[in-house]
Amino acid sequence: MSAAESSNPPEKLHLPKTSESVMLQKIRHTASHVMAMAVQKLFPKAQVTIGPWIENGFYYDFDNPEPFTEKDLKAIKKEMIKIINRKLPVVREEVSREEAESRIKAINEPYKLEILEGLEEPITLYHLGEHWWDLCAGPHLENTAELKPDAIDLESVAGAYWRGDETKAQLQRIYGTAWETPEQLTEYKRRKEEALKRDHRKLGKELGLFIFSDLVGPGLPMWTPKGTVLRSTLEDFLKKEQTKRGYLPVVTPHIARVDLFKTSGHWQKYKEDMFPLMAEDQEAAANEQGFVMKPMNCPFHIQIYKSELRSYRELPMRLAEFGTVYRYEQSGELGGLTRVRGFTVDDSHLFVTPEQLDAEFLNVVDLILSVFKSLQLKNFKARLSFRDPASDKYIGSDEAWEKSQGAIRRAVETLGMNYFEGIGEAAFYGPKLDFIFSDALDREWQLGTVQVDYNLPERFDLEYVAEDGARKRPVMIHRAPFGSLERLIGILIEEYAGDFPVWLAPIQVRLLAVGDEFVPFAKQVVEQMLALGIRAEVDLSGDRLGKLIRNAEKDKIPVMAVVGAKEVEANSLSIRTRASGELGAVSVSEVLDRLAQANTDHGNF
Repeated sequence: MSAAESSNPPEKLHLPKTSESVMLQKIRHTASHVMAMAVQKLFPKAQVTIGPWIENGFYYDFDNPEPFTEKDLKAIKKEMIKIINRKLPVVREEVSREEAESRIKAINEPYKLEILEGLEEPITLYHLGEHWWDLCAGPHLENTAELKPDAIDLESVAGAYWRGDETKAQLQRIYGTAWETPEQLTEYKRRKEEALKRDHRKLGKELGLFIFSDLVGPGLPMWTPKGTVLRSTLEDFLKKEQTKRGYLPVVTPHIARVDLFKTSGHWQKYKEDMFPLMAEDQEAAANEQGFVMKPMNCPFHIQIYKSELRSYRELPMRLAEFGTVYRYEQSGELGGLTRVRGFTVDDSHLFVTPEQLDAEFLNVVDLILSVFKSLQLKNFKARLSFRDPASDKYIGSDEAWEKSQGAIRRAVETLGMNYFEGIGEAAFYGPKLDFIFSDALDREWQLGTVQVDYNLPERFDLEYVAEDGARKRPVMIHRAPFGSLERLIGILIEEYAGDFPVWLAPIQVRLLAVGDEFVPFAKQVVEQMLALGIRAEVDLSGDRLGKLIRNAEKDKIPVMAVVGAKEVEANSLSIRTRASGELGAVSVSEVLDRLAQANTDHGNF
């Protein structure tokens, strides 16, 4: 291999999502049916329920008397290969509702009867040869022989409630994946292994950043000193950026009267995601009077705006808060920091005149892009999250929605941004511009968001005095560059694999003294660093240098500074960084300057 060839890494294999590929939809629908057929061949008492494709594979839910084991999965996959090799035709059959019901009763599959009740005509069955069938809308391959056994794998078994209802039967869900080629399956497995290494729950524990406690409750993270430093660093960074752009800090309570959220519409439209009402007595509960944990910060900021009659000269008014909100997520949907019940939003609400809307919206997008650049988040696209006109989950007039959606569209077109539309993804009170970030493993996460809102100003009867003395209605912009600190930190841990750049690292520098006699000098240097806002410490374990270095590597400390006789004499430090390796002797003054510069520039040493 030539030097030129070795310097060019192989092109990353693209793994399309099921929703992006009709062929994958056919493969995964067919593979799920083959799996279900294999399960019922090996476990005749197993009843099938639903078996859809998901973005990276498929699953089927089964009601089986005994739990499936890892050994069972191997047997099921072996049986699947036999079915594939039998080259069974996949036949679509359209039947009447009555005929479908008759056939289902004949095989005594009550779950299928319930599924049938919710299906619209035409009712279609898919057969694998003459041996097995299920209700399905497709699409499918024409023959099981089109599946490649070495591009299919069964991954895991999990519990799942029928219809997602905890009061109904608990089923067993078998997850599988299927691809067009064996190479895609190999790459998918590689990414899964890498994801396990990068898992923020694993790394967060190893690095001592946050904990969960059963006694506190699921979905309620607690931050250790190191994790709190990381949070505070991110908060301070955004606060400085906001101050430069004219934002005004506010602080609001964690609870409020339910009437506040009745006015905003959250109680009517968002009640299922809120924690239960706290009422003084049964009468108050019956009348829906009491307090609730806040799911959003916007109604509170509205009250601050409305506390005085505002003049057009005061607008735009930009109120900002790192406000902790509470959502009653289902326990099965919780996951580390990325899906929690209590989280802190870098929330801001801008109250603007209609004439100011476009310029302020562009300024908010500029802030978000600046934040992403500092965090080294480059791989993202914009989603225009608009209303689904057929849904009744939204509030406000068609005119208000058309105006707000038009403002968002103008902004992304002015900026020339890469965007796509997400119909039905809007908040109930207004459309959004969401930033969808793809991480190192091509997983997508929603981070920053900007929303245009004509509805809440109307519901809360907000006004300002215009230049001509008339009372007019402001427009609101809701924005959160981070989205939530918890989710952002979880994503950053995985994106950086725990190797934070110097400016973000909870401990930026660790001094490693090669002997006790050099500890005083190391402590003196640390004092200088702390005085400059550099987060530094001395390893006082007394271990040999090799172990000191290994421990610092394990703790992912970005800068290690070895202190021995030569360093004390020369007032220098022997620097080793995780980003660049050995840098050799560097004067203490230069080390201080470079670390301070890294904090200023949001970079590395």
